[in-house]
Amino acid sequence: MKVFDLQCQHGHVFEGWFRSRENFDQQIEQGLLQCPVCSSAQIERKLTAARINTGAKEPTSAPSTSTAASAVTPSVETMQSQAIKQLRALVRQTEDVGARFAQEARRMHEGDIEARAIRGQATQKECLELLEDGVELMPIPAFLDDDRLQ
Repeated sequence: MKVFDLQCQHGHVFEGWFRSRENFDQQIEQGLLQCPVCSSAQIERKLTAARINTGAKEPTSAPSTSTAASAVTPSVETMQSQAIKQLRALVRQTEDVGARFAQEARRMHEGDIEARAIRGQATQKECLELLEDGVELMPIPAFLDDDRLQ
């Protein structure tokens, strides 16, 4: 398993797990990779330090001041995990209208139906048309939508 640090054209940094370097290259070529924040498909690998797992335990020593501070301050990973859990909870509170997303969003915008929190699927063209008409929307990455993960 290969783990790469990735970055989109807008500077969003995220992690990707791949079977091999070739699998990563293949997904890039096919346009399958997207930024989980903005859905940009312009993704590049960032330089990362190599990590060699030797199987040996790290030496134990007295806790340093940085270790003591980290016990009080949540790690970046912990904060990211908490944020993702909160975002998933928000997504669960929306109604999944599936392929009717563009029509439902437009009907709400025009006042034909009562506004409510919805999610669903729309083509890029439908999204652009909605945005041009002043309908506010944002992409939800699949990893935040429990229904799409199943």
